[in-house]
Amino acid sequence: MKLALLLTAGLAASGCTSIRENRGYIVDQTLTQSVQPGIDNRQSVQATLGRPTFTSQFGEPVWYYVSSITGRRPFVRPKIEEHSVLAVRFDAEGNVIAADRSGLEQVVYLTPDSDQTPTLGRERSFFEDLFGNIGRVGAPGMGAPAGP
Repeated sequence: MKLALLLTAGLAASGCTSIRENRGYIVDQTLTQSVQPGIDNRQSVQATLGRPTFTSQFGEPVWYYVSSITGRRPFVRPKIEEHSVLAVRFDAEGNVIAADRSGLEQVVYLTPDSDQTPTLGRERSFFEDLFGNIGRVGAPGMGAPAGP
């Protein structure tokens, strides 16, 4: 009886453990440290690290390798435990000029204010929207055609 109770308690406790998930690029420190400015080019970086997570669309060419490890308890929103970004910048000829690394300190958490999008202009009530155009549509001098 004690063994069954202990086994049940252990099984219940294991249901509360954190679920770890890798998202994005799976980092291999040896490979990411091997990218050297002035030595590597686009072809060697792609052969070493693979295709980037995404590339820059404007300005100088930059390849980004983004990796996150999240932990999530059951029924709770995932929380970022580890985060790294490797930004490999290239010159016009395709040679590596810099390999910048950043981590969790650069992550920004956004909290929306509400479920409404603020707009510029006048706030109108439901009844102003419903009855606001009475007398304006087809009034003389408002650009509407005058009678038959």
